[in-house]
Amino acid sequence: MSGKSKYPERFRRDAVALARSSDRPLRQVARELGVNHETLRNWVRTAEQAQAGPVDAAAVDQAELRALRKRVAELELEKDILRKAAAYFAKEMGR
Repeated sequence: MSGKSKYPERFRRDAVALARSSDRPLRQVARELGVNHETLRNWVRTAEQAQAGPVDAAAVDQAELRALRKRVAELELEKDILRKAAAYFAKEMGR
């Protein structure tokens, strides 16, 4: 949680903990704490992202590489089909 805030860091951490542990809707918790519900939602989202830790770049790269290879294979198949169709129609037009 960064930047200048009129709320102390400790208050924000406690508010996030309360929002996570409460059965009440986030909007109600925010109202009880005297903060805007979107502000509390952003605090919760930021805390969740911080807990998730850094994204494994290698895994992301591997997934992207697999997707790109699959797309290349599809495009090559489409190109082959179009090449055969063009040859067929060229042959038919020549009759």
